[in-house]
Amino acid sequence: MTPSEQIDALIAGIPDWRAETFANVRKTILAADKAIVEEWKWMGSPVWECDGIIAVANAHKGKVKLTFQYGASLPDPDGLFNAGLEGNARRAIDFFEGDKVNARALKALIRAAIEFNQLRKAEKQAKKAPAAKTARKADA
Repeated sequence: MTPSEQIDALIAGIPDWRAETFANVRKTILAADKAIVEEWKWMGSPVWECDGIIAVANAHKGKVKLTFQYGASLPDPDGLFNAGLEGNARRAIDFFEGDKVNARALKALIRAAIEFNQLRKAEKQAKKAPAAKTARKADA
């Protein structure tokens, strides 16, 4: 079963309002960027990636939680983050019964997470490049 099929099955198995909320969150994430890939990690968690992990979601008792891997480093002008605010890296959005998914704001947050991942990736590659040049010079 593909990760997308596993996520489909997870949502189908949620018996209450959380299924619709989860599906709306997923739809919004995937609409933010065509390069986003769905994964299934950590013994049953939906994960969305683009140049690194963007977010992981789970249905918990009484809420749907969307946790951003590097949420503490992201701008949140719409104040979507409402959980994990004390953490050094992660931030989360807890959706409770009756909450609406603010698609515009969530897409902006997803795009900010992708930009952050791309910047981190570029910085890592830049750090590796001088080391590779030094190694080649030493071999010469």
